[in-house]
Amino acid sequence: MKTQPLILRKDQERRLLAGHCWTYSNEVDTQATPLKSLEPGQPVEILSSHQRWIGHGYVNPHSLICARIVSRDPNHPLSPALWLQRIHDALTLRERLYDQPYYRLVFGESDGLPGLIVDRYGDLLGVQITTAGMERARGEIMAALEQVVRPQSIVLRNDTAVRALEGLDQKVEVVLGSPSDAIRLVEHGLEYTAAPLTGQKTGWFFDQSENRARLARYGVGKRVLDVCSYIGAWGVRAAALGAERVSCVDSSESALAHLAENAARNGLEDRIDRIQGDAFEVLRALRDEGRRFDTVLLDPPAFIKRRKDEKDGVQAYQRLNRLGIELLEPGGLLVTSSCSFHMGRDNFLRTVQQAGRRAGRSLQLLEVGQQGPDHPVQPAIPETAYLKTLFMRALPAF
Repeated sequence: MKTQPLILRKDQERRLLAGHCWTYSNEVDTQATPLKSLEPGQPVEILSSHQRWIGHGYVNPHSLICARIVSRDPNHPLSPALWLQRIHDALTLRERLYDQPYYRLVFGESDGLPGLIVDRYGDLLGVQITTAGMERARGEIMAALEQVVRPQSIVLRNDTAVRALEGLDQKVEVVLGSPSDAIRLVEHGLEYTAAPLTGQKTGWFFDQSENRARLARYGVGKRVLDVCSYIGAWGVRAAALGAERVSCVDSSESALAHLAENAARNGLEDRIDRIQGDAFEVLRALRDEGRRFDTVLLDPPAFIKRRKDEKDGVQAYQRLNRLGIELLEPGGLLVTSSCSFHMGRDNFLRTVQQAGRRAGRSLQLLEVGQQGPDHPVQPAIPETAYLKTLFMRALPAF
């Protein structure tokens, strides 16, 4: 059966020809291609207004991003063979990078599979499908993952809010095996357990792994504060690097309980304190108590999820960083992150710098980290470069 054409308005193909894969609804010629006649997830051939062939993709007429290109080869439409090839290519990169099977296996657009995220925990795969096009091909994609990776278990973490934008339901499903909700992983010589069924995202944040490794270069001192600690990836790492006392702050009681288990697993439980509460409130309380730390780690959730949240989000980043800087000893290390794509690197650095001035400190930027290579950046798709981690030294104002 011939694939439905999706015809763009005049001069709307430039970004796609440069390598981006998203088409917005206002870029489609709705006279030539009535969007309402198409089904969510339906395969399409994207054409310019002059009938220039651009790529194979899928459509969702109910979404602002109404189409995504998956293949730029006319001879390779969406098919089981295409999924197999893309997943094989993704695995080849990760096996080149990592000697143990703990990483992000598929990173959506960057791996030519927009709408698909796969994290690997040894023999378990945590999968998120975020678009109607990938949901439509779900059976074929699961079969491809089984054939290429040979996992014992697959968990679908389709409980992310972004699915609502695509008109998809939200739920967690086990589609292969009978996995435990305590899966082992190893990162930089430390052993952790993550919760693939109930944890945040798919249970772990692989994107910060390379940045956590960088802590060893700078030293963490005796006293460390880990804010938005989740289940201890940063805090346990700091304790393993020699910190005598690590105070971990998170709003989730279950996450902190899991953190305690991960600390004990590595023989570090006597060095870690847990503080449950809102990050801003806890930081203010610590400041008022006169507490000081040699290293402050700030890894909050995204404060800017949409462009319209930018003003409030920038203010939140500034408040959090000011409070963190105020708790640092002179010469202390600040490691601060933003996973908001809409907060660009320069804007984030400027925001942290302003926070330093308001805290009465001068900051030195030592290094800028980004997501690890298992989250590769597609240069034509700036949205794939989202994580910024600043390593900074805080000194008295000068």
